[in-house]
Amino acid sequence: MRQVAAALLAALALASCRQPEASRVDPARYDQFFLWAGVSPPAAVKGARALYILGGEIRRGGPVQLTDMRAGVPHLSGPTLWLTVRAERLDWDAATWDAVRAMLARWRAAGNRLEGLQIDFDAATPGLDRYRAFLEQVRGELPLGMRLSITGLLDWSANGDPAELARLGGLVDEVVIQTYQGRHTIPGYAAWFSHIDTLPLPHKIALVEGGEWTPPAALARDQRFAGYVVFLLRPPSPAGQGSPRP
Repeated sequence: MRQVAAALLAALALASCRQPEASRVDPARYDQFFLWAGVSPPAAVKGARALYILGGEIRRGGPVQLTDMRAGVPHLSGPTLWLTVRAERLDWDAATWDAVRAMLARWRAAGNRLEGLQIDFDAATPGLDRYRAFLEQVRGELPLGMRLSITGLLDWSANGDPAELARLGGLVDEVVIQTYQGRHTIPGYAAWFSHIDTLPLPHKIALVEGGEWTPPAALARDQRFAGYVVFLLRPPSPAGQGSPRP
């Protein structure tokens, strides 16, 4: 009996060390998506609950300006929409804000259920205080009733200053944490999520289509977790170049 018990304990210990097998991200299993320029949406998008659509970019170098990334205004009556502006700089001037507000107005006038503006900017974790100062300006520039979403880096919940993250919670309505670069999931992503349940503002997790994903254990106790957003990919080009990531 002792031998049987020892073997049973060893088997249980081995099982506890095994990690659940990562599954591939299938858009058909989700209902929120990033939709970038040039990407043909799959059938799964027809039943989407929310779409984050790249509307414009503010690029580094040269004069600051909003570059329109779409041939026309989307017309979607089903899902809620977020107008995403991808930013490589934060020195937005009055003309830039006029252009952003005009784009928001066009999208709303087209009959879309426009939720608000999402800013896609890679704010370094040690510089969250500077990013917060910019977001305070954003709140003052947004039209009344527009919500604010931002993207966030994978290490915010692990290494971000809790006080600065709490201050962000008073400015933004949500943060969407990115788990990928290019077309692939960042290796070792699970280690960054051990304290995701302590992130003091509403958050979603962005997955890349076809990437690996195993839900971290902390999500089960995460009361501010608001779901997943899948970044849809265009087919690889012959040169092997993939879609840009948000």
